Parts: sequence; C-alpha cells; structure tokens
Amino acid sequence: MGLPASKRNNQRQWSLLDIVTAAFFGIVLLFFILLFTPLGDSMAASGRQTLLLSTASDPRQRQRLVTLVESGQHLQPIEYCPADAVAHMPCEDPRRNSQLSREMNFYRERHCPLPEETPLCLIPPPSGYKISVPWPESLHKIWHANMPYNKIADRKGHQGWMKREGDYFTFPGGGTMFPGGAGQYIEKLSQYIPLNGGVLRTALDMGCGVASFGGTLLSQGILALSFAPRDSHKSQIQFALERGVPAFVAMLGTRRLPFPASSFDLMHCSRCLIPFTAYNATYFIEVDRLLRPGGYLVISGPPVQWPKQDKEWADLQAVARALCYELIAVDGNTVIWKKPVGDSCLPSQNEFGLELCDESEPPSDAWYYKLKKCVTRPSSVKGDNALGTIPKWPERLTKVPSRAIAMKNGLDVFEADARRWARRVAYYRDSLDLELKSPAVRNVMDMNAFFGGFAAALASESVWVMNVIPARKPLTLDVIYDRGLIGVYHDWCEPFSTYPRTYDFIHVSGIESLIKRPDSSKSRCSLVDLMVEMDRILRPEGKVLIRDTPEVLDKVARMAHAVRWSSTIHDKEPESHGREKILVATKPLWKMPSNSH
Repeated sequence: MGLPASKRNNQRQWSLLDIVTAAFFGIVLLFFILLFTPLGDSMAASGRQTLLLSTASDPRQRQRLVTLVESGQHLQPIEYCPADAVAHMPCEDPRRNSQLSREMNFYRERHCPLPEETPLCLIPPPSGYKISVPWPESLHKIWHANMPYNKIADRKGHQGWMKREGDYFTFPGGGTMFPGGAGQYIEKLSQYIPLNGGVLRTALDMGCGVASFGGTLLSQGILALSFAPRDSHKSQIQFALERGVPAFVAMLGTRRLPFPASSFDLMHCSRCLIPFTAYNATYFIEVDRLLRPGGYLVISGPPVQWPKQDKEWADLQAVARALCYELIAVDGNTVIWKKPVGDSCLPSQNEFGLELCDESEPPSDAWYYKLKKCVTRPSSVKGDNALGTIPKWPERLTKVPSRAIAMKNGLDVFEADARRWARRVAYYRDSLDLELKSPAVRNVMDMNAFFGGFAAALASESVWVMNVIPARKPLTLDVIYDRGLIGVYHDWCEPFSTYPRTYDFIHVSGIESLIKRPDSSKSRCSLVDLMVEMDRILRPEGKVLIRDTPEVLDKVARMAHAVRWSSTIHDKEPESHGREKILVATKPLWKMPSNSH
C-alpha cells in the first residue's frame, strides 16, 4: 500500500537533508584524517610519487620541472626517489640490462637510460644510515646499516672476505685465493715483484671482491684501483668504497676499459673469472694495452695449474709467449709475468693469429671504444714511460712526464698547473676552512682533472682522488697515471659508474664546461641532472666545491637549494686571475618519512 503524497515528499526531503549533512561531516572527518594521521602523510607521499613517476613517463612534464629548477622558480626541494632506490645506479640497472645480449657479457656493461626516461628525484639513504666510519678504521669495519646486504658475509665468510659482528661488518682481509689474508698473499708476491721502494705505484685489481688486496697494498705506497661488475653478491664495489678503497663499477665485455694505454705498473686478477684467452685472446690484449712496459701481470686461480683446465692454462701460457712476456714464477695457482720493454717481438705466425695494430689506431681512446683484436704497439704510445725509466714514487708526482712534454707547450703548461693547484688548495684549507684529510675526508673526486694538479696537491694527505677526464676534452689521463695518480674517462652527460653515497668530497673546476657543446654555447644536457647525479654519489654530510663564473654559480646556488644542499659563495684566492668565484655546499643527512615506502 502506498503512502499519501505529502508523506512521500516529506520522506524525500529528509533523505536529501541527511545526505547533505553526512557529506558535510564526511568532508570534515577527511580533513582531520589528512591533517593529523599517518594515512594523510601516506597519501601525500603517494601523490608525490605519482608526480615523480609522471616526470619519467612524460618527458614534457619532466622538462617543465627542469626548467623551473634552473630558473629558481621551483621553491620546494626535488622529491626523493622511492625507498627501494637506495642502491640505484642508472647505467647498471639489472632490470634494464637483462634484456640485452649476453654475448661477451655485453648486458653487464654500462647502458644508460636517456635523461627523459629517468625520474628526477634524489636517492634516499637506507633506513638507519649512519655517517661512515672514518679512515683508517673503515678499512677494517663499516656500519652494517649503511649497506645491509648479508650475501657476501654468508657466502664468503669462511674465506675471510667479511663477517657480521653486531652493528658492523668487519673485514679480516681474506679472499677466495688468500683466505689467510691479503697480507700473507702480498708477502708471497713480494718474493718475485718489487712491491716496495717506489718502483710500482699504480695497480689495477680486476674482479676485486671487497678490495682487500688493494686496501692492503696501500701500506706499500701502491695505489690500486679496483673494479668489478654489478654482481649477484650484492655491492662488492660499494663495500670497497665504504671501506675507503679506490674502486668503481666496470665489466670487461665488448669495450675497452676507460683508461689510456700504458697506465698500470701492476695488473692483478685473483679468481677474477675473466676468460683471458677467449675471442682470440681479446681480453689478454686489452690487459696488454693497459699494462706499462716492464710492468707485472699476476693471475691467481683458474686456469693456473687448475684441475680440468689444462687447455685453458696451456692457451694462457701460449698467449703470454706470443707477446714475449717473461715468466717470472708459477707458485701454486699463481702465475707472474713481466711485460717486455720496447717494441713487441710479436711474430707473424702464432696460434691466436695475433697482429700488431695499425699505427693509426689510437692506443688511448677508451670511452665506448670497442675492443680490438690487435696488439697495441709500444711505439704508438708517446713518450718514454716504461718501468725502470719512469721515476720512482714519489719523485714521479712532480717530475714532468714525457707524455706531457709531447703536448703543445706541455712543459710550461704542466709546471704552471702544478703551481696553480698548490696555491688553490692552500687557499681552500686556510681561508675557506675546508678539511681535506681524514678523518673528515677519504674518498675524493675531481670531476674535471686535467693534469691531476688538485690531486697532486693532496698527495701528502691520507685521501685518494678519482681524477675524471671528460671524454670530450683533451685526453690527459695518461699524464695523471704517469704521475702515479689514478682516474677514468667519463662523459658527465651520463651517470657515473659508482653506487650512491660513495664520495666524501667532490671538486669541479668549470662545471658548465662539462655539459657544453665544444663548438657552441649550447648545452648537451641539463645542469639540473648533473647536480642530481652529484647528489647521488655524495655521502651525507659530504661537501662539494665548484669553481666557475659568478653567473654560473648563481644558477648552481639555486639548484643547490633544489637538491637540499646548503651553500655559500666565496671569492677566489687573491693571486688568481679571471672572474671565478667558489661555491662550497654541504649535503645534509636527510631521512625519508617512515611511511613513504
């Protein structure tokens, strides 16, 4: 039975009033939830992450954000990346690289996304992150919370690599081929190789584990740069850098390693798993390119006198003979060779078909440069840089290298550069109150190193400097190695091959020149992306020093705010000519909100 019309209308009116009232109270309740509860924070974070992801999926949105940051109109700091990005390396992203060819380990080399494919965000530290243990204590222990990856300790603990002890990882100094410690192993090598007295200075440790070999060599005055690919053991190179040992991520695959010819006095492989004789000995040929004439090659582990690897061991010896390497010793599973000095005796006939490179083949070009199946002629490397003729360490730091003299006005330019950097570094210390030694600083990077003058001025301190030579500038990295310093080629329009939070101090002279086209005033990439990359590799409480014109530093100061740095601009040293100023910035230790996962 139906109700009278008046009662039906009345019921409809009450329903409408109820809805309006309920909606009003609902809005008030939602306001309080958003304002005062974790759910509100979570939703806000989710909104920020949606915005963040949109900068990766929509290039126009990303470019708008870059433009706002560059102009100083983006008043809020750039957003943080998701929590699972704490160890992100854009060019060594396993998810991206797993789609690529496995031939010659191509997929494990550098493969960088385009900037417009990358979210514009700041890499967060892991939960519980602490300021790193200072050098030299860090060589033996680091905070577990900074790298909470237990895989190496679990798998390699019995070999003395590292172990978990309370809040720390500790490093007994062992390795797969030297479970008794790197010290014992190095003592064995010193029976055959002049490891002290300054004869050897630069070393390359291939497939280095957590770099206990390189860390132990430091006490002999030998500066070893260690490398390994991003690997299944989780972050070998990150452990090395957290310990304060020179290291970076690389893979010997289809391209030359990013070093000039005749760089290293000693090259070392301890179970590095590089198949030196594969692909017509292509990898041995690359080692030969990098090894200084008169330098030493040490291989420990397979295939050296290894069960069931007789053919590989025979092939390895055959390649060494074809290149006229002198066999110094075979001690158990360790072999030591010495590279000949002078032009190669490479015969026209050998079982690997090895041939000398054409004289037009540039021996030191190595940025995205395909591996060659020909042997570098010693005579194609300028200057007299063989062990025995090059000065011993530390004299070689200050003596003008023959490869510098070979350049136009090289002698004068080198000497002026050395004086300039001694003066500048003294000013940094005395007038800008910068601490450029441990315990404040251990891992240092010079992004535009030229002849390594900045690093040379710090050589008496207990720091090491990664000297970066931009790939589009004059390739002066060979001079840096002849001085007994280390470094790599790199293009700063791409991310660097290191883990987040691995440098204490970053120095750059002429930051805008790193991204400009050589033939015009236009930029090849964005200064915003470069600043975000610098923030990625800088440790919390680390410092950045940038020298450039006042106009450039005004832009940099705006962007420093966007990446959460606090910065100040200073006058240059009084003796310096030109219009430069100096910006010094500090990265704070910021933490992600607990609900941003």
